[in-house]
Amino acid sequence: MDFHCHLDLYPNARQVYADALERVEFVWLVTTSPRAFSATSKVLPASERMFISPGLHPEVADKKFGELEVMISQIETCLGVGEIGLDGSPRYKQHFELQRHIFQSVLQECVALGGRVLSIHSRAAARETLDFLEAYPGFGVAVLHWFTDTPSQLLRARELGCWFSVGPAMLASANGRKLAGLMPRDRIVPESDGPFAKVHGASVMPWEAINVAVKLADIWSVHREEAVRSLRLNGLHLARLLTDSSEGLGSVLSI
Repeated sequence: MDFHCHLDLYPNARQVYADALERVEFVWLVTTSPRAFSATSKVLPASERMFISPGLHPEVADKKFGELEVMISQIETCLGVGEIGLDGSPRYKQHFELQRHIFQSVLQECVALGGRVLSIHSRAAARETLDFLEAYPGFGVAVLHWFTDTPSQLLRARELGCWFSVGPAMLASANGRKLAGLMPRDRIVPESDGPFAKVHGASVMPWEAINVAVKLADIWSVHREEAVRSLRLNGLHLARLLTDSSEGLGSVLSI
């Protein structure tokens, strides 16, 4: 399973898509803009194994702000949203107010629709991200992708009921492993973040996301098979929320 993958942005996306459908039980293909969502949905169609969601990545907030209303309309017919969120790193902080407006608008729409599952970017902005989630109870379920902030903010996210998607590239660092050890075991799912995330210089593939089980097994002091089983059970639960409108989000709201 892979719960955060930019599959449409691999150089050989059609082949990766075909391989993923054969090799991966479930892939959440997150997009970076509403137009990308529309285009990707036509070229790489959704299926039982491939969930595609509309997004507006904070790194392109200044370039894609004009597509916000399109994304709001797309959310109406999709149970998941991503990639969205905030990025407070020096390269993107100049557009932080635009990011805030986009994120707030998405949360407001999710509340109005009864909740959605969100794949959230929070680099150098975890406090502000969690402030927004706290301000909009009823938004749905937050899945914090590649969380890299402080242990105190992670513990706050735990208390707010957030999920976490964790990939091999994150666990390649000591800090990543430390943070993973603080995450609730029943709210962790694997991710690749491919093609951007790399291990040993190569892009992580969707079928390699499950490799996080090796290091998580060490962190949890369990056998690899038990870590794989836990990740799969978590993934099946999250996949149902993304794909089964009858499941409903009312009983699993993150706040």
